[in-house]
Amino acid sequence: MLKWALIFLVISLISGFLGFSGISQATAGIAKILFFLFLVVFVILVVFAFAVGSAVF
Repeated sequence: MLKWALIFLVISLISGFLGFSGISQATAGIAKILFFLFLVVFVILVVFAFAVGSAVF
């Protein structure tokens, strides 16, 4: 998921540099959504890892 966010970020930067502002804004929005989705999943997995780790010991 983070890989796709970075890909959309690069597409956004390139299209912004070339003057395609509509495409740049759309891909930047997609990159933001994917990045925050990645952060939410990461935090949930870290919480589960600590919960399971403490239950084993």
